[in-house]
Amino acid sequence: MLELKSICAGYGSFQALFDVSLEVRHGEAVGVIGPNGAGKTTLMRVASGLIRPTSGSIVMDDVDLVATAPHRIVELGVAHVPESRRLFPRMTVEDNLKMGGFVPAARPKFRRQLEVVYGLFPRLRERRRQLAGSMSGGEQQMCAIGRALMSEPKLLLLDEPSAGLAPVLVEQVFDLVKRIRAGGLTVLIVEQNVQQVLRAVDRAYLLKAGRIHAAGSAAELLASDSIREAYLGV
Repeated sequence: MLELKSICAGYGSFQALFDVSLEVRHGEAVGVIGPNGAGKTTLMRVASGLIRPTSGSIVMDDVDLVATAPHRIVELGVAHVPESRRLFPRMTVEDNLKMGGFVPAARPKFRRQLEVVYGLFPRLRERRRQLAGSMSGGEQQMCAIGRALMSEPKLLLLDEPSAGLAPVLVEQVFDLVKRIRAGGLTVLIVEQNVQQVLRAVDRAYLLKAGRIHAAGSAAELLASDSIREAYLGV
């Protein structure tokens, strides 16, 4: 479905990614794990077209994403939940959700998709007239994911969805990832919470200092002594 080959990318003279290659197949949940500063957020921004790679290729369902405008990438079915959520704090929950359904193909399905989101997040229905900025961190994360789902995407990109959340809310976020997966949506998730994410995905890549250092099934990486020592504290 999505294939990145030999991606190099960065910001001005600073290079954040070095020859990164990864693949996400239809119906999979794939994780990218690694420490702070590894290049995980840059990878997501490259995949969604927010920044362009300096070299390499990105293809989704035979479409060259490097040559595709960011708004067209959304229309092709890619929805990006950015780090720190990026909601419109002075707009209501429901108005934030409406912003996610702005693409032409999604507009006629707005009411139906809104019910899908409220079915996944009953709390958002209760809070639909509340200003998004006044909600808790966990509720804001629900709203950010719900907003992305409003476009009825084929591929959901989740950037550090557990960041800043209490442990009980982290559990809820990853339970949600599993439920989204069960509905057939393809997911690429970058995350520092290695133990949680490896229990929610099929495969994962380890990104360190802008390079892929390991790849395999979630079970293989959970069993890896080096990853257990470096990231799980055991």
